[in-house]
Amino acid sequence: MTPPPSVRLPLILASASPQRQALLRRLGVRFEARPVDAAELDRGDPEEVALANALSKARAARVADRAEAVIGCDTVVAHGGEIYGKPADERAARATLRALSGETHEVISGLALALPDGERTATARTAVSFRDLSEDLLAWYLALGEWRGRAGGYAIQGAGSALVRAIEGDYENVVGLPLATLLDLYPGLLLPRRL
Repeated sequence: MTPPPSVRLPLILASASPQRQALLRRLGVRFEARPVDAAELDRGDPEEVALANALSKARAARVADRAEAVIGCDTVVAHGGEIYGKPADERAARATLRALSGETHEVISGLALALPDGERTATARTAVSFRDLSEDLLAWYLALGEWRGRAGGYAIQGAGSALVRAIEGDYENVVGLPLATLLDLYPGLLLPRRL
């Protein structure tokens, strides 16, 4: 049975990310977080990688025969044709941050929306310019441990903001969920929903 026009499908976020969940909560959106363990690509065209990973997450979180709207999202940091994922250790984090120091990189998010009648996808891009990172600044940031589990080795919504000189584009995209693009993809997001 199709829900009435004023009520939308239950919303599922295929992510354990506290940042993505907080962004949805800030909008007052009711949703269920359903983290998945989907294999992620880390090589190739950054936009294609982000989209493929987002689709993989959305598909993995779908439950057969349930009428739900499932959001998958993947965010990558790219510079000079290279993708900078989540550093494996502090040494990798230092190398990533040194590569981004004084440069402008792109933060690209792939969004996938899996609905009972099909899938929709979109991407968002934000340019982030880093200041020149001194050894003291690098040592300070690395010691905080905030780089762990972060694409590009930093969190702009935290102490990582000290590494950034400027951004051009959607700030929420850099945090991990481009809300403006999500609303374009799914205009019914803010309507009441049944759970």
